[in-house]
Amino acid sequence: MKSCLVIGSTVCDVIINLPSIPQSTQDTNIYGQTLQLGGCAYNVVSILHQVGISYTFLSPVGTGVYGEYVAKELEKAGIVTNIHSPQENGCCYCLVEDSGERTFLSHHGAEYTFKKEWIQSLDLNVYDYIYACGIEIEDQDGENIVACLSQCKGQIIFAPGPRHMHIPPSLLEKIYAIHPILHVNETEAHALSNETDIKHALTTLYQKTNNMIVVTLGEKGSMIFNGKQYKQAASKKVTVVDTIGAGDSHAGAIMAGLCVSEDLQTILEFANDIATTVVTKKGAGIPTPEALNIYHEYFG
Repeated sequence: MKSCLVIGSTVCDVIINLPSIPQSTQDTNIYGQTLQLGGCAYNVVSILHQVGISYTFLSPVGTGVYGEYVAKELEKAGIVTNIHSPQENGCCYCLVEDSGERTFLSHHGAEYTFKKEWIQSLDLNVYDYIYACGIEIEDQDGENIVACLSQCKGQIIFAPGPRHMHIPPSLLEKIYAIHPILHVNETEAHALSNETDIKHALTTLYQKTNNMIVVTLGEKGSMIFNGKQYKQAASKKVTVVDTIGAGDSHAGAIMAGLCVSEDLQTILEFANDIATTVVTKKGAGIPTPEALNIYHEYFG
């Protein structure tokens, strides 16, 4: 079976539900708040874990109240990371409006660090697919992550994320040079390519990476461009509770699909179904039985 390496953060999401984000000086009462595991890398690895794809998870867990929460919840989920830090974990305040749209206020801690010694005991040649995202690359140890990616023999899957403009251009060029599969949403595709037409955007991004581009299109589904063909898959119509983790789960499903299939259309449809199921739930992720049912529907 193919194997994956997932690099990045596991975060304590503090989910705050409110009618709409208040303007400056305005007071708003919230409906309530809950704690839940999140973080781009965690959301990706949870899909791999649920559908039985082999993986190694490089995600530092720190100390403090949020570090303790993350450690306890990872153990409960059965997801293992062997990276521990004496630094305190931060958290992410997820403001979820009645529309289901979310706004993140992140306080970074140990979960956004990456040390070179963490990979010394790993054989980076054994991983077929390697995931990383931009929010870690923009942080203090981004150079270390890019150096790790450059040593891997497998296929990099890179999600630049909504804060891609904060990634140092030199690091972004180094990532493009290792020919990653890019996973972006429609807004990111336009911004990274400086193109207003989505197909032109994907063509421009392909010229930067010389590899497949996956773009999520919200309720319109998603699209893949492999340099020759555009493949698009629609999403099922659902009632959106919130959109936390939908893009990450889509990336995790693409990664899982690539491990078991070469049919890009099927992989895209599978990822869409995972993502649309995520948005019907509160917070990131879906229960394992639902993830498995969707997986077996497409891949047996």
